Amino acid sequence: MLTEERRAEFHQQVAATKLKADGSKGDRPVRVIGILLMLGGTVGAFVAYNASLAQSDTRDITSSLIMAVACLALTVVGAAMYVATAVTKVLRLWLLRQLVEGQNQTDQLTAALRERG
Repeated sequence: MLTEERRAEFHQQVAATKLKADGSKGDRPVRVIGILLMLGGTVGAFVAYNASLAQSDTRDITSSLIMAVACLALTVVGAAMYVATAVTKVLRLWLLRQLVEGQNQTDQLTAALRERG
């Protein structure tokens, strides 16, 4: 079977089972927040690092580098949020596919038992 045919068949099976196939309402905002945190943290880290290069006092350099590390932490948190929503979406699709395939197998077994008996 072609991939498009399998995809269309899967969508029909999901529609026939009347399962909710779309994602959670909170996935999209969390993904957008994660992307914004990644971008903001990266830009903030570069700005803080560049600010530390222009300073000569050790205390000012240390505070700028601490700010750069904090911005990098924001980048990591944003990446974790983004990856978590992506993994959740994949796992949700995988579980839905397992449910549909399990139902198909149950239907096949039931049809085979009815033909036999």
